[in-house]
Amino acid sequence: MKAIAYQKFGNTEVLQTVKETKPSIQPNQVLIKVKAVSINPMDWKIRKGEMKLMSGSKFPKHTGADFAGIVEAVGPEVTHLKKGDAVFGVVKNLMKEGALAEYVAVSASLVWKKPEHISFAQAASIPVVGTAAATALQKMGTIKPQTKILVNGATGGFGMFLLQLLKQKGADVTAVSSTKGLAYAQKWGASNVIDYTKVDVLEESITYDIVVDLSGKMGYANAKRIMKPKSLFLNPIPQPIDIPTSLINNLFTGKKHVVILSSPSSKIIDTLRSAIDKDLQIEVNKVFPFEQTMEAYQYAEKGGYVGKIVVEIG
Repeated sequence: MKAIAYQKFGNTEVLQTVKETKPSIQPNQVLIKVKAVSINPMDWKIRKGEMKLMSGSKFPKHTGADFAGIVEAVGPEVTHLKKGDAVFGVVKNLMKEGALAEYVAVSASLVWKKPEHISFAQAASIPVVGTAAATALQKMGTIKPQTKILVNGATGGFGMFLLQLLKQKGADVTAVSSTKGLAYAQKWGASNVIDYTKVDVLEESITYDIVVDLSGKMGYANAKRIMKPKSLFLNPIPQPIDIPTSLINNLFTGKKHVVILSSPSSKIIDTLRSAIDKDLQIEVNKVFPFEQTMEAYQYAEKGGYVGKIVVEIG
């Protein structure tokens, strides 16, 4: 089968199309004929060596975490899926595995039936950013109509889910986005929108109960300027040093730095499926064929787009 792999850390040029053996499955696994794989920032953080303490430096490495496709075979212990089912899911260890291949073998506990009314490209966009958004929502605690929330970098894949989940909670959300993302932020539920090309939110006089930095560019040190005395800064793109320093700093301030570490589970996916049934929209910005995987990552890594980028296979 064809797969995408790389033999060293680096930029998109290290990505190669390789021939590999079609994977076999364990009793608790399913074999998926992959139809679509979505792209996430973690893919290139790992590929560039930024996460090597966790990913290790053994090659070859593969890429792509969440996928959608058709069940090709099921292990004898699997009871909730059968051959021919349209499904979506995520690899167990994105530091070690990758879904960008014609076939992928994964634990059946990380595969779910695809909602019928969405495409494979949309389904492949759910697990990573959807789980992160649902986890961020949990970290926020009780949200009241008067809770003021700022979402910085609000119209990528994570923001797309988070804004709509917050809308279903009735939250008062200010979204910071590029000019072309403003209409989407409003459609997805933002009460207020700020165009970062025209306004520096850090220079505004408004303070917030919760600040979520999805761009990775604001940072906790800057965000404190627009946080209320008792407030939360949610960091879903932490550097390794952020985890211990946030725990220490939080002992001495009411402006808490909360690192978001998320892992897909059936409970979270059920929450997302319910939200999708209530008309949560999944915007796929652009779809690339498998042969243009390098171009897909080049496009994604430039940023500035709305929604998700997807690679389709076959």
